[in-house]
Amino acid sequence: MDPLDLSDFERKVVLRPLTLDDYDALVEMHLACFPGLEPWAREQIESQLAIFPAGQFCLEIDGRLAASSSSLVVEHDPRNAYHNWKVVSDNGYIRNHDPKGDTLYGMEMMVHPDFRGMKLSRRLYDERKELCRRMNLARQIIGGRIPGYHKHADEMSAREYVERVMGKEFFDPVLTAQLANGFVLKGLIPNYVPSDAESVGYATHLEWVNLDYQAGARRRFHSPVEPVRLAVVQYQFRTIKSFDDFAQQCDFYISAASTDYKADFVLFPELFTTELLSFMPATRPGTAARALSQFTPEYLELFTDLAVKYNINLIGGSTFVVENETLYNISYLFRRDGTLGKQYKIHITPSERKWWGVSPGDKVEVFDTDCGPISILVCYDIEFPELVRIAAQKGAGIIFVPFNTDTRQGYLRIRHCALARCVENHVYVAVSGCTGNLPFVENSDLHYAQSAIFTPADAEFARDAIAAECQANGETMIIHDVDVELLRRHKMQGDVQNWNDRRRDLYKVVYQEDGKSFEV
Repeated sequence: MDPLDLSDFERKVVLRPLTLDDYDALVEMHLACFPGLEPWAREQIESQLAIFPAGQFCLEIDGRLAASSSSLVVEHDPRNAYHNWKVVSDNGYIRNHDPKGDTLYGMEMMVHPDFRGMKLSRRLYDERKELCRRMNLARQIIGGRIPGYHKHADEMSAREYVERVMGKEFFDPVLTAQLANGFVLKGLIPNYVPSDAESVGYATHLEWVNLDYQAGARRRFHSPVEPVRLAVVQYQFRTIKSFDDFAQQCDFYISAASTDYKADFVLFPELFTTELLSFMPATRPGTAARALSQFTPEYLELFTDLAVKYNINLIGGSTFVVENETLYNISYLFRRDGTLGKQYKIHITPSERKWWGVSPGDKVEVFDTDCGPISILVCYDIEFPELVRIAAQKGAGIIFVPFNTDTRQGYLRIRHCALARCVENHVYVAVSGCTGNLPFVENSDLHYAQSAIFTPADAEFARDAIAAECQANGETMIIHDVDVELLRRHKMQGDVQNWNDRRRDLYKVVYQEDGKSFEV
């Protein structure tokens, strides 16, 4: 079997500026989103793009327009309730856009019905917030629709409906999402868009405050690098009946990490896909490993869809893959933009060679993500100092380690080496393992894990250099924020500076990649 073409599984989610070429697709999306409301004319879109192009952007999925956002900048007046959409937006022409204003006003946001349930509005709101930070704007204000209100208008006022949405009694497809994205309700606006029958003409007056705003700053304010939120899954094996059972478990963890905790990454354990062997005919381990690889396409499609749907980066543990008749243990990165990367396990344990017949990879990958460069080292690989040194030299600040161990001693090798790599290279290391038993899966029957997130050992980091950890052998997930900027400062100003103080006059690491040699 030839290597799988990862592009076959990529979704290609692209956040980009809106252009006039999008006009027809924009109109089609408007009619699908807001039946009965007149879409903007081409002249209005032309005016928006000419006056404030930075405020007009969209999301494209597999070449198709999936969502859009339109905004302008105004000067905030506390006496103005932003009650008249036509006035604030200049009827869509935004000729009143004020480059020296302090408030981003969100005119419109649309998500095509074909792409709902994928948290696309969250991506657009995040980009609006980032625009506020880049432009040093104090706030973002929106007048939001309440399209669920028409179902209850005969029995309650708009105020009562909104209060019940805020109290989680009702779900409103717009207001619920806006509250989840950090907006605060400031009031209700009657007759905002009188023709909006679903909202019965009402809109909510909502505000998001930019905590990085600096009053009086003359130049663009650069906010500090935001923390990166990691979710580490300690996955419990159980006997399952189908791939759908496996998919349901994965969806649960990823949904919780994204929806409830807004994590940037979720890390799964090494070879957690061997759970699928619990419903397959029992065979010798080597044969079973190759049989397991038949699920690789379904696994890749599942995790790509979940990464896009939940707007989150996934380190999908690892799984067995057959390429050119050779069996590998591969960890895949599923980015939230729908693109993929992969890291072969480089060092193969004696047990893997004996029971599974796994062959090693030969390259340390460092992957660009929206949260900076990261690296993945599979289990045994973290026990070899050279690999993290190579990854750190290439710019990785976070090392993800999916592991799978059967004894406490095996786990401790992972733990102690991960802690050492943090000290040596000024990086964070997150480790994720499996727990539970698979009694009828040979060489994957017993498991021991205590998943964790480790830091360098210095005053500015966690006590004991353990940012977070699970209880041993319990099914759970830990969440923790790590500050990548802190790593850079620590490397230059820490109590000890292992990276800078290496004695390269006595020793060096020479890394060979693609026929070339590099000293690290």
